[in-house]
Amino acid sequence: MAFFQALGGSSRAGRVLGPALDKIIKNAAWRKHSNLVAACKAALDHLDGLADSPDLDDTSPLLGLPSAAADSLLQPLVIAIDSGSPKVAEPALECSQKLFSHGLLRGEINLQTDADDAPRSAASRLLASVCSCGGIGDEAIELAMLRVLIAAVRSPTVLVRDECLAQIVRSCYNVYLGSQSGANQLCAKLVLAQMLVIIYARVEADAMDVIRVRTVSIADMMDLSDRNLNDSTLVQAAQNFINEVMEGNEAEPLPSKSHKGEGFVSTESSEGEGAVNGGLSKIREDGLFLFKNLCKLSMKFSTQENPEDPLLLRGKVLSLELLKLAIENAGPLWRTNERFLGAIKQYLCLSLLKNSALSVMSIFQLLCSIFMGLLSRFRSMLKEEVGIFFPMLVLRILENVLQPSFLQKMTVLNLLETICQDPQIMVDIFVNYDCDVNAPNIFERVVNGLLKTGLGVPPGSVTSLSPAQDSTLRVESVKCLTGIIKSMGVWMDQQLKIGVFSPQSLEKEHSAENLTVLNGEEGTVVEYDLHSDANSELSDAATLEQRRAYKLEFQKGVSLFNRKPSKGIDFLIKTKKIGASPEEVASFLKNTSGLNAAMIGDYLGEREEFPLKVMHAYVDSIDFEGMNFGEAIRFFLRGFRLPGEAQKIDRIMEKFAERYCKCNPSSFTSADTAYVLAYSVIMLNTDAHNSMVKDKMSKAEFIRNNRGIDDGKDLPEDYLSSLYDQIVKSEIKISVDSSAPQSKQTSSINKLLGLDSIFNLVNWKQAEEKALGANDLLIRHIQEQFKAKSGKSESMFYAVTDTAILRFMIEVCWAPMMAAFSVTLDQSDDKSATAQSLQGYRYAVHVTSVMHMQTQRDAFVTSVAKFTYLHCAADMKQKNVDAVKAIVSIAIEDGNYLQESWEHIFTCLSRFEHLHLLGEGAPPDASFFTAPLTESEERSQKTLAVTSMKRKGNALQNPAVMAVVRGGSYDSASVGIKASALVTPDQISSFISNLNLLDQIGSFELNHIFAHSQRLNGDAIVAFVRALCKVSMTELQSPTDPRVFSLTKIVEIAHYNMNRIRLVWSRIWNVLAEFFVSVGLSENLSVAIFVMDSLRQLAMKFLEREELANYNFQNEFLRPFVVVMQKSVSSEIRELIVRCVSQMVLGRVNHVKSGWKSVFTVFTIAAADERKSIVLLAFGTMEKIVRDYFPYITETETTTFTDCVKCLIAFTNSRFNSDASLNAIAFLRFCAVKLAEGGLVCYDKNSDGHLGNGDASDGNNLTEKDDHAFFWLPLLDGLSKLTSDPRPTIRKGALEVFFDILKDHGHLFSSALWIIIFKSAISPIFNNPQHMLVGQVSPMHNSQYLDDDSWKSETDTLAAKCLVDLFVRFFDVMRSQLANVVAIITSFLSSPYKQYANTGMAALLHLAASLGSKLSEAEWKDILVPLKESAASMLPVFSNIIKIMQNVEVPDRNQPYSEGEQYSDHEFINDDEEEANMETASYAIVRMKNHISVQLQIVQVVKKLYEVHRKYFSAAHVTILLEILSFIASHSSEVSNESAVQLKMQKACSLLEISDPPIVHFENESYQNLLKFLQTLLTEDEFVSHELRIESEVVSVCQKILQIYLNCAGHELTDQISNTSPALHWILPLGSAKREELAARASLAVLSLQVLSSLDRDSFKRNLPCIFPLLVNLIRCEHSSSEVQHVLFVIFQSLVGPAIMNL
Repeated sequence: MAFFQALGGSSRAGRVLGPALDKIIKNAAWRKHSNLVAACKAALDHLDGLADSPDLDDTSPLLGLPSAAADSLLQPLVIAIDSGSPKVAEPALECSQKLFSHGLLRGEINLQTDADDAPRSAASRLLASVCSCGGIGDEAIELAMLRVLIAAVRSPTVLVRDECLAQIVRSCYNVYLGSQSGANQLCAKLVLAQMLVIIYARVEADAMDVIRVRTVSIADMMDLSDRNLNDSTLVQAAQNFINEVMEGNEAEPLPSKSHKGEGFVSTESSEGEGAVNGGLSKIREDGLFLFKNLCKLSMKFSTQENPEDPLLLRGKVLSLELLKLAIENAGPLWRTNERFLGAIKQYLCLSLLKNSALSVMSIFQLLCSIFMGLLSRFRSMLKEEVGIFFPMLVLRILENVLQPSFLQKMTVLNLLETICQDPQIMVDIFVNYDCDVNAPNIFERVVNGLLKTGLGVPPGSVTSLSPAQDSTLRVESVKCLTGIIKSMGVWMDQQLKIGVFSPQSLEKEHSAENLTVLNGEEGTVVEYDLHSDANSELSDAATLEQRRAYKLEFQKGVSLFNRKPSKGIDFLIKTKKIGASPEEVASFLKNTSGLNAAMIGDYLGEREEFPLKVMHAYVDSIDFEGMNFGEAIRFFLRGFRLPGEAQKIDRIMEKFAERYCKCNPSSFTSADTAYVLAYSVIMLNTDAHNSMVKDKMSKAEFIRNNRGIDDGKDLPEDYLSSLYDQIVKSEIKISVDSSAPQSKQTSSINKLLGLDSIFNLVNWKQAEEKALGANDLLIRHIQEQFKAKSGKSESMFYAVTDTAILRFMIEVCWAPMMAAFSVTLDQSDDKSATAQSLQGYRYAVHVTSVMHMQTQRDAFVTSVAKFTYLHCAADMKQKNVDAVKAIVSIAIEDGNYLQESWEHIFTCLSRFEHLHLLGEGAPPDASFFTAPLTESEERSQKTLAVTSMKRKGNALQNPAVMAVVRGGSYDSASVGIKASALVTPDQISSFISNLNLLDQIGSFELNHIFAHSQRLNGDAIVAFVRALCKVSMTELQSPTDPRVFSLTKIVEIAHYNMNRIRLVWSRIWNVLAEFFVSVGLSENLSVAIFVMDSLRQLAMKFLEREELANYNFQNEFLRPFVVVMQKSVSSEIRELIVRCVSQMVLGRVNHVKSGWKSVFTVFTIAAADERKSIVLLAFGTMEKIVRDYFPYITETETTTFTDCVKCLIAFTNSRFNSDASLNAIAFLRFCAVKLAEGGLVCYDKNSDGHLGNGDASDGNNLTEKDDHAFFWLPLLDGLSKLTSDPRPTIRKGALEVFFDILKDHGHLFSSALWIIIFKSAISPIFNNPQHMLVGQVSPMHNSQYLDDDSWKSETDTLAAKCLVDLFVRFFDVMRSQLANVVAIITSFLSSPYKQYANTGMAALLHLAASLGSKLSEAEWKDILVPLKESAASMLPVFSNIIKIMQNVEVPDRNQPYSEGEQYSDHEFINDDEEEANMETASYAIVRMKNHISVQLQIVQVVKKLYEVHRKYFSAAHVTILLEILSFIASHSSEVSNESAVQLKMQKACSLLEISDPPIVHFENESYQNLLKFLQTLLTEDEFVSHELRIESEVVSVCQKILQIYLNCAGHELTDQISNTSPALHWILPLGSAKREELAARASLAVLSLQVLSSLDRDSFKRNLPCIFPLLVNLIRCEHSSSEVQHVLFVIFQSLVGPAIMNL
């Protein structure tokens, strides 16, 4: 049996070719296709003898077969396809498809070699035939061809290149454009799309064997104008076709060996393409080639003969669709390879540019889609291109409000909505354009354009839109605005979430410096060029904020220039935005976009020096070389518009002519020719192109007008004729018309919305950048820009990750957004529109809150709150209920950032709750103020009220409900202020229905806000509480309907948040405390009582918590009670506070720690209250506290004991009950006993304590023994202050208790503590200024102090005695205070009142007597020196008396004053001058007597001290005593010498019938004691006498005494009598007064003479020369006593005589 062999032999290629060739033979017509049949048979015969060769031939197109055989085997397929017969071509095509899909065909296929002499390869011929068979017109052939082509492109073993690839694309194009079958058209489109996906997937991988390529879908092709897309059958058939082509071959076995794409890669490395020579692999070269060809196909335009060629348009649309697909499938290679980027810039951008001029909707949609792809994938590499296309494609349509194409605008809005889906895009747009001075403000213009669209067509304007279209556009624009703010929020959330894990981002939260700049493919970080090279020093350190500010200020200067050119230039120079040189200003005018051309011309024509220089620099910067005159003047005038003033034109044209002739020296004879001709051309341009000119200038007239202008000669007629034709044919005009008037819609919007104040928050309004049109002139202009920038480095693109950029974005967009949202909410009832607006509000609040932009956040929240219409419930709609829901959502989700905006939220919640309660028929809150209820009673009554008044019809009878129905403004404190307005039935029915609407929001959501407060952060909860308190204050202060909703919530949230950390709770309570104080002091007594009771409830809950030692939270918590107690004028409130505090303390005494301070402060204030019941109630509680709970007082803090003592002392001042005062003092003694017994729980050894006024600065430190010093000091200080109480019993009792405590417990005190006690407690007792001021009491107030003497003398005497006793008792410990004790005692001696002096003298003597033996020499000195100082301190008293008497005129009257008119203790006022003088004189006499008495008492003190303690005195001590006596003696002489004053006093005493001041007695006693003291020293203490030279002191004192005596007798020393004086013949006898005075002084003279006579003879002899004259005068003078003469006789007899005799 013969072996059966399949057709085609055993090779794999043969198994595919054999059946196909056989089928061709069967289908072929033998006559017509004889050559084909022969070729097929020959091929079959050849195949029978061929088998797969193990040695691969790389040059063979068929796998496993030699190259020569492959050519002959493929030739029948080529002939069959070229035959034009469908029956023959179809199997050939099917075979070709299998060869490609099975990988049997291999190698490169490139038609470019066809131009050479080399023969075409078999595979190339086969593919060329396949591409050409589409012209047969058979639908099956078309589909077969498409299968072959997609298989060829898809095959990993065949590399279709260059022109062959282009031919394949054209063939598919032809099928799409020319096929009669709609299904085939769709299949061709899908095949093209699939080819692109395959090719660019290989390009990205740079390999042929891409593992998985996605199958395209019909949804990828978006040409809505394609009618085939409307037939679902065709669409499904096409989709099935492409699915079959892409998936059908997977089940068939592939060849055992697959040839990869490596064989088709050029020798250059595929990994570093562009790094050196820009070389690419063949795969990528083909992808780039295809992309360029698609761009070229998209730029084919119709001819003038057939301007609306539908096939051309369909081809253009298909090309753009494929380009869109290519961009959407572009991978990283496209963004990093320079050649691919260059292709996008050079070809695709040009295509977009040219096609933008078309108005076909499908093209515009595709352009937008392609632009979206570029924006999302290539924006960092196409910064300049995006900056041009965005205004051209998007802004041009968006900003056209009145006459837009509806479909185009919807496309743009959809594009913007798509852009917003990528949060980074909007941020990048703002950073790279709105912050770039050379780029348009894209983000700002988008937002403003959306605002204009969202506001709709202005009323009265003519528009091409129908109302429905306008409404749709408004909704979509609001949706876009919402998308923008949402994208900002999403981006912000992403960045902040990333920042949690990136410590670097937390270092500068709002820094704008961490910018990443992407430059080309390398992504290197470079510096941003802010403006120009001249500003490089600024740009190097420019931050994002600086760049944004720079641009704003620069645009401000441009805007100012467009209004006032000179001011604009000055502003820009002043702010250093441009240089100050004319060249730099000229460059600014020439190159800056946005300048008004008319203003540029106006500025250049100015005659001032600087603008003139700028104009010259401007013209000199233009190069006219090689231009003819018409071109030159056209080029010159394209940058500005000539001014209207002839002189300005003249200056500009003059300079132009000069410059043109300089650039073209051979053009004219002189510049005058160019000048005149330029003027003529300008006139011709105006004449030819001004519609107002009817009679146009002819060419002949133009030539005639220019005769003789070339230095008397005519210019060539042809030249002028050509120039005429140029001007008439093409008008001279500026390149970009920037002088168009600005839209005034913005201002009208502001007025419409009442948002002027909001927009004023934006720094300044920028001029709108003119939308770019799409025309040939514009295209050429943009192409020039591309060419100009092509030679420069790539524009730098900034990618920002710092959320601080959002601040600047919000500043730009918040006002337009709020305007759009608010107008939409206000004017539209469309649910979709209002929902979008509320969502926009929601995201706006989120972004502004997180970015801490207070003004913007508050504006958004306030706007939403107003749209709730809770203040005007009768007008509410569903959208207002949705606004309430938005408010609740804001509160829950953004609570951590709301800060001050909480107030608006709580206002809404309060009003909502009010409406809710009114609808349920609940009683008004005013019912809560009738009387304080317990919590259980309050709950029960409220429940009953709600159940009984559930019917809303009955509730509407409530006046409060009627007030709510009337409504009010949002800002009013309460609704329904206009009570006189009538309520209509419609309003009532509307109100009822609206209450039903509000049922959508349950109380759970509202309560959740307050329960959620526990999750707020520290700052947020403080702001939360502050706002709630503010709203509650508003509620409670309502004059008509006070409410407690917020107050009850305050108690709730305080309870919720009581477990927060102490620092946060302390901040919360500071706010709450201020609130409770403010409301507690309310004039509405019921409100104040209710609030105080609420505070009590909180305090009771708070006191349930344990507090550790040395904390102060309880005290802070209870402080509101203290403040209200201090400031409240209501006795009811004060009594309530005392009861509340009493209840809290007695109920929570074991938990009270730092709260004791506030408790005692409240009771201290109560002690001084005017109501007796309050005082007694407080004291009763204090009594219980001290008796039963004393250990708790100082359990944790030492200061509480101080407060307790202060409180008890305050009760001692009670004027209602003296028993309470005495009991308080007794409690103070009780406290002292407790202290002594150690009854305090703890002593704070490390506490700084309060040491009163004392310290340990003497170097002594408190010991451990004195740990309790901080308890003793306040107790003793308080008692010390009580000793000056005006009530005798209290004063005396306090003094006794004070010193008893010290005596009883002084042994517990150390020396250091005694120092502190002395300074803080003891000294103040004796520092009473009322009796310590010396010589400063006026006569008018003397009676007051004489009144005080009666009780102060007794108290001070007792105090001084107690002090000395205390000091003596604890001398060993208090020894260091000796000086202070003596100072106190001597202060008594220096008092002007003798009773004090007596006290001081007694105390000092007692002190000396008790401690004499214990005192050291220094301590005795500490006693004697103050004594001396006290004597000297009396001099001001004497001086004051002398001054008083010198100013007094004693009346010269004989009749004496009656006893009633003498100076008395009672003050009286008499207008009679004499009586006033006598009163003053009487005062001076009394003071003089007291003064003398005090001085003599000091003398007695000195005398007694010396007599008793002389054995302890050293020479230094004696010296001090001697100085005291000498000082007083001298002072007595001074007093005696005031003879004029003595006479006045004597006269006054005579009139007053009182005794004279004992002046003589004072002098006698002073000298007598001094002399006796000296005599004692001289006779009894020889050592001291010798050391102090007492003898000479004795003689000196005796001299003074004798001289005083002689002066009294009327004699002076004899040697003082001049020799020239006449001799005395007789001496007049003394008067009676003098004789009495002399008799009084006689005893002192006798004493002095006796002392002199007691001197030994030698001493007497030594001193005789100074004594003898006095003795002689004594002989001569008159004596009233014989004792003087007797002693004188003795002296002469026993001492003088012998002394003379011995001379």
